[in-house]
Amino acid sequence: MQRKIPYIFYFIDKYNIDELTNLEKNIDLIFRNYNKELKIDEIKSIHKFCKIDKRNLYLSNDIKLALKLGLSGVYIPSFNNSLNFASKYSLPDKFEIIGSAHNVSEIRIKKFQKCSKIFLSPIFKSKKNQKFLSPIKFNLTAISEDVDFIALGGINKINYKKLRLTKVVGFAGISWIKKNGLRELRPFLKI
Repeated sequence: MQRKIPYIFYFIDKYNIDELTNLEKNIDLIFRNYNKELKIDEIKSIHKFCKIDKRNLYLSNDIKLALKLGLSGVYIPSFNNSLNFASKYSLPDKFEIIGSAHNVSEIRIKKFQKCSKIFLSPIFKSKKNQKFLSPIKFNLTAISEDVDFIALGGINKINYKKLRLTKVVGFAGISWIKKNGLRELRPFLKI
């Protein structure tokens, strides 16, 4: 499926149909739940929803299961430093590996892991992260790398327009997207 930039990703940890139907149609989902055992039926339900809604679904940190279920791809978190993460698998053409990083050394690891998009975070200050990159530091980190970057961390109603100043092809989030389904972003999405 041909996608228009910007790419938008939303992190979920459970199947909540009310929450998912409230989202704009161009938002892809990343299922990550590190607190409990994965329920394959739950992932299948999310995948079915994504197929009907024409969204991509990425599973965090489990390439074998993502391939088995025919998902769009896999998301490799920053704490996964395995250099041979995908090397032992034969990947379908449309299967995508995406990952997250916080610094240049992690970016290099994600490139070695064959990530086509790297979530660089945090870009803005948030309650969770007092230490952040800012658009200028983000660009300085991203400019020398030949990869697509996704902004992550602290993006909200006040600062999302600053993303235009960065070398990003999209952004990701949880709380702000959950709060409004990104309906306030229509002007930004048309750029």
